[in-house]
Amino acid sequence: MDTRSLEQRRRIMQAVGTKNTGPEIVVRRRLHALGYRFRLHRKDLPGKPDIVLPGRQLAIFVHGCFWHWHGCPKGQLPKSRQDYWLPKLARNRERDRTNEERLESLGWRVATIWQCETADIDALDARLRRVVDRSEKPIDIQGPLR
Repeated sequence: MDTRSLEQRRRIMQAVGTKNTGPEIVVRRRLHALGYRFRLHRKDLPGKPDIVLPGRQLAIFVHGCFWHWHGCPKGQLPKSRQDYWLPKLARNRERDRTNEERLESLGWRVATIWQCETADIDALDARLRRVVDRSEKPIDIQGPLR
């Protein structure tokens, strides 16, 4: 059962942005601190990646665990209105896959950084170094659909 009224929930959901989110800003600050320079929200690329390192042909998406159905504790399917949320979150995941495939077909490497990964700064820095410097295969498998 939702603890908010329909009007409160509507206002909360309307306030959720797509650009310059908290997790995205954390990733951008860490990349900058590590010495990497990048571009933001390239509209000419499929999916408008959150962060683009053009010289390295790398597109980084910073996904919210809930909105992209990560499967971690923050990314669980809500208990109420599953008839609404299940198709919506499944469409988000499918769109993510399509955008990754389109970017790869254009010669870009694609990495996904999840909201839950931004909590541990040392681990995030290490992952960003591996992804940017190509020592990690940058595709993050989202896990099975439920």
